[in-house]
Amino acid sequence: MKQLIGALLLVIWSSAWAAAPEPKDANYAWQQIKSGAIILDVRTPEEFAQSHLQGAVNVPYEQVAQWAQQQNLSKDTDIVLYCRSGNRSGKATTALTELGYNNAYNGGGLTQLQNNKPED
Repeated sequence: MKQLIGALLLVIWSSAWAAAPEPKDANYAWQQIKSGAIILDVRTPEEFAQSHLQGAVNVPYEQVAQWAQQQNLSKDTDIVLYCRSGNRSGKATTALTELGYNNAYNGGGLTQLQNNKPED
């Protein structure tokens, strides 16, 4: 019985984890940013105040879908989302994809992006 419960929990956990898109590599995110993508920092305002990418807009992840609809963005707009680890940005990317935004990319975590920023 314990094995069955353990297996069931593993399946549930795995499917929940798989629901959020994996972060694109940092180089791909930077290519999109340099090409004019909107940069969304989906962390809390407090986290954003401590550090963020230049040009990023702070929209907490649970508000991203509402924000995108209010902005009346084209569904083809390039959007790179990031957070601390890639988890919240993955959830926000999924929300945008479900609304039909074709070019929303999970950029992963802020530190990863900062450490891989190309030379200007």
